[in-house]
Amino acid sequence: MSAPTADRKATGVFSPGRAQIRQRTLRTDNWLKSPILIDLGFAAFIIYATVRAFMQDHYYVEKYGYLTPFYSPCVSTGCVPEASHFGQFLPDVWWLPYAAVSLPFLLLFRLTCYYYRGAYYRTVWQAPTACAVAEPHAKYTGETRFPLIIQNTHRYFFYIAVLISLVNTYDAIIAFSKPDGGFGVGLGNLILVVNVVLLWTYTVSCHSCRHVAGGRLKHFSKHPVRYWMWTQISKLNVRHKQYAWITLGTLMLTDFYVMALAAGWFSDPRLIG
Repeated sequence: MSAPTADRKATGVFSPGRAQIRQRTLRTDNWLKSPILIDLGFAAFIIYATVRAFMQDHYYVEKYGYLTPFYSPCVSTGCVPEASHFGQFLPDVWWLPYAAVSLPFLLLFRLTCYYYRGAYYRTVWQAPTACAVAEPHAKYTGETRFPLIIQNTHRYFFYIAVLISLVNTYDAIIAFSKPDGGFGVGLGNLILVVNVVLLWTYTVSCHSCRHVAGGRLKHFSKHPVRYWMWTQISKLNVRHKQYAWITLGTLMLTDFYVMALAAGWFSDPRLIG
């Protein structure tokens, strides 16, 4: 027998039947620590990435062919020709980043990521801020209305992220061939390669990738290859949270290193060539 309509409406933390206490929660631990640290981490990346994206300078090291991932692919008419591996077709205006064809999709891929959405739901959206802490929202509509309904497009941004990861891989590979000819390896090459490997790890460990590999299969035994792929991706998926944070750090580190070299702050230590 189903509950009366009145009882169904009177549910949640704002229901009349909830214990009337003055405290927001009876938790005695430092439950605010985690959301504060998460917000600080997000803020640091957003501020740094925004400033760098609109600087439109110090993004390419001509001597070694290093291109920062924040400017890849560099398709603005203001880009250095050597850094424009895929042509130049965007106007050179201050309000349009040189890599405007990729940055919005990468941002949406991260925003709709299952880990990231869980993180900022608890911190920015506060739904709820922490376990056993009442959220400030009187109603809950889930991901059925704007803006949260956009979360359902995550799988499509995953496909685009794969293409952009291929572009970043291409950038890292051709950087081994010096613009003046010959083969060379420097610290910058190693940083670019490590960054690309970690980006691939984060992208492949995505829940959408796991679904692409083994979703909708009724009999794993009939699809041994896809089952193997699904198994390997599932192992990576367990650490998707760690990869999400690590790649934020490596993206900033890689960009900062390329920027410092392009600005002439120091020279790139060379191992070969």
